[in-house]
Amino acid sequence: MGLTELEPPGAAAPEAAAQPPPARARTTRGAVLAVAVPAAVMLVLGLWGLDRGTMWRDESATFQVARRSLPEMRHVLGTIDAVHGLYYLLMHAVLAVRPDEIALRLPSVAASAATAALVGALGCRLARPRVGLWAGLLYAATPFVSHYAQEGRSYALVAAGAALGTWLLVRAAEHGSYGRWAGYGAVVAGTALLHEFAVLLLAAHTVTLLLSRAPWRTWRRWGCAAGAACLLLIPLVVVSRGQSAQVSWIRTPGLPEAEALVKAFAGPEQPVLGAVLVLAAAAVLVPARGGRAPRRGGPLGLAAVALPWALVPPVLLYAAAQYQPLFLDRYLLFCLPGVPLLAAAGADRILGLVPWRRTVTALGAAAVLAAFAVQLPLHERERLPTSRGDELAPVAAAAGRSARPGDAVLFLPQYERRVALAYPRGFTGLHDLTLKRSPAASGTLFGEEVTTAVLRDRLARLPSGSRVWVVGDTHNVGTRWFRAQRAESAKVTALEAFCQEERQAAVFVRGGSVSLYVRR
Repeated sequence: MGLTELEPPGAAAPEAAAQPPPARARTTRGAVLAVAVPAAVMLVLGLWGLDRGTMWRDESATFQVARRSLPEMRHVLGTIDAVHGLYYLLMHAVLAVRPDEIALRLPSVAASAATAALVGALGCRLARPRVGLWAGLLYAATPFVSHYAQEGRSYALVAAGAALGTWLLVRAAEHGSYGRWAGYGAVVAGTALLHEFAVLLLAAHTVTLLLSRAPWRTWRRWGCAAGAACLLLIPLVVVSRGQSAQVSWIRTPGLPEAEALVKAFAGPEQPVLGAVLVLAAAAVLVPARGGRAPRRGGPLGLAAVALPWALVPPVLLYAAAQYQPLFLDRYLLFCLPGVPLLAAAGADRILGLVPWRRTVTALGAAAVLAAFAVQLPLHERERLPTSRGDELAPVAAAAGRSARPGDAVLFLPQYERRVALAYPRGFTGLHDLTLKRSPAASGTLFGEEVTTAVLRDRLARLPSGSRVWVVGDTHNVGTRWFRAQRAESAKVTALEAFCQEERQAAVFVRGGSVSLYVRR
């Protein structure tokens, strides 16, 4: 008897159509959304207001060093800023295509979107798709992330490398082929070469393996990968220790710095901060249904991965900074993904009591949207020109409006020459009174200057009525620090000996000034 004799044609079709899709298909679709949606949201937030109209001092260092030739870059990295050498090399290729502020920041935008996607992927793998979705969205909604997603520095790329390294650790611990462990070691090494403090990620992974009671085979292969990464980092550590004067301004951290880091990671607004910390605690303290953390196989649990990631590197750097001050929140951006992962897992513990899966997912996404709405003024503030330490473009514009070709210019202190290096158009035709060798030729960031005697001679040779424009850093000129710099104080003394200040011509902008002096 044929099938058509048992069932009329089409009789089974309505019943088959009514069947829900297989669980595996639903999980795969949920995992794709948990990765793609946070990445798209982070990309939109990163591109929103990307052109602030000005660089600040750290971005200007990236801009001018990365645009030098490769021999010139090698020269400057041998004397200063070797810790950012790999990043400058990457940006050299980017700015060769389009040397402007948008191109300067686009790699950070892309890296932040990749990090959000990896946070979502980790949440899916260690728990379930909705945890990945919530964690990735919460990462993208954090103002601290937005800040460095739009910064022409290496920190967003370091965060992406740390997230990729952690994801590879989870994969390798589950199915530990030598190829996966080699990939893990290569990513960790590359991330640490972007910024050497990222090597502290290995300490977090050590605690993860301890908490997970990893087998000896995993320990052995992880040790080989981690050891190789550390060996590759040794030359950079040796060179950068000789350049430690670059960070001599950092002070010993105390309780305010620790509190600021917690707020940066969990959210500066009190409602968001409190909710994130409570949910993160729930992920660690409240058992999941069935008595264990929900995870899709493998030896590593979400809390064992996320908690050390968020805590171990900051604690180690804070402790070390009591003896050698090197504690800055931006150095630890790569640890932030652990916090949204914990918060999302805690929300899953609480909302998991609700029986409707789609309702639970929507509630979690709505909670992240509410957190973003609460912190929206902070996101808007991050996109203003005043969101960074200073604004170089308005200073350069003021000089360009007032100065004429043939006028002289003097930078106080020396590092204020960064204004002309970032925006040279406003200084076209001006004579730099103190420059002896250019930054590229001298292998420095701001150039090599002449002695006070040579400056006095140059001032003396100026015809009567000549104009000298002084570009100054109003944060430091006139302070105790400035008076302690003998070369800088001597420049002011020499200038005032030959020139008279025209106070009515002075222009002040945030963090800088352009003042006119006339040769007597």
